[in-house]
Amino acid sequence: MPDPIEPEAPKFNSPEWLAQRDKVIRQRNVAVALVLVFFVVLFFAITIVKMKH
Repeated sequence: MPDPIEPEAPKFNSPEWLAQRDKVIRQRNVAVALVLVFFVVLFFAITIVKMKH
């Protein structure tokens, strides 16, 4: 009998598993994009501050 606290993982290559995988990939892509945007903004902010001096 499986542990009631642990939900069973969807079967490999099932539609549920693929949907969950796509969701994780989409979340990871959003996180990477936000980090890249942060670094671009930081780069331009540093550049503007250096130009004023």
